Amino acid sequence: MDSAACFDKDENMRRKIYGIAAAVCLSSVLAAGCGGKNQAETLPAQGGEPVAVSEESSDSETKNDSNTDADNGAENSEVAAEDETAEHQSVGTEGMTPMDGSELKDGVYEIQVDSSSSMFKIEKCELTVKDGEMTADMKMGGTGYLKLFMGSGEAAAKASEDEMIPFEEDAEGSHHFMVPVEALDKELDCAAFSKKKEKWYDRVLVFRADSLPADALTAAAQVTAASLGLADGTYTVEVSMEGGSGRVTVESPATLTVKDQKAVATVVWSSPNYDYMKVGEEKFLPVNQGGETSMFEIPVTVFDRKMAVSADTTAMSTPHEIEYTLQFDSASIKAE
Repeated sequence: MDSAACFDKDENMRRKIYGIAAAVCLSSVLAAGCGGKNQAETLPAQGGEPVAVSEESSDSETKNDSNTDADNGAENSEVAAEDETAEHQSVGTEGMTPMDGSELKDGVYEIQVDSSSSMFKIEKCELTVKDGEMTADMKMGGTGYLKLFMGSGEAAAKASEDEMIPFEEDAEGSHHFMVPVEALDKELDCAAFSKKKEKWYDRVLVFRADSLPADALTAAAQVTAASLGLADGTYTVEVSMEGGSGRVTVESPATLTVKDQKAVATVVWSSPNYDYMKVGEEKFLPVNQGGETSMFEIPVTVFDRKMAVSADTTAMSTPHEIEYTLQFDSASIKAE
């Protein structure tokens, strides 16, 4: 082979090598993301099978994670996400009729408050009623919240500081919040700002009218034997019960006895294991002995609203008071 042929062969080989090198170089530049995006990157899945993940989606996730505050606004970063909040508890407003301050006499009353969160425990609450307006002094079970806002967490994050309700510390170190109460027996939104997490947590509160004494209601708000004009005599009335484990029931209709415009109901429990009942602070003993039921005669302080009672059971290892509500339906009253 002459020298010219050898030169041509060598030249062709060099061109092929340069071409391959250029292709590899270009591919590397593209893979490095020089103004472009990788087509696909293969990563192992949990099950061991490879799965293609685009770098675009990976970059997008990283961007969302690192820029959440900037993209969504500072107020969202101050509100706890749903998965950061303890499971909500039912506050049970079914069958309740909201009651405003105009239906209550002026005064200070101890009241039960239901909370949608076990992390927001109210140990004691006093309701103040004056000229139809209601406020509540809530003594908290802990000191983990710095301030409250009567509304949602989203609204709280946008509200001004003078709209917040700061805590007040008593001599024992307990935290109290003084909050306005729009109505009783109504779900009220309340946002609580966590001292530790520095975030707003959404809560729902219900101030229970059935935990107030019967004489707290104005005459116009009470449905009683007197307001119904019931004559002395014996009647039947439908009664519904809530509370406890749900395994025990009360007999309905119940016998209703009216004397001197006061009504007394005979409450018959499906269990023989109750040794007393309480309405307010007054205790009532059973009127039967033995048998398969427990029978009590208790005053009906109000019709058509849930009436708080408690009953002491001996079915447990030690006697235990259980809270219930009874509601007597005035429309169902029938003379015997």
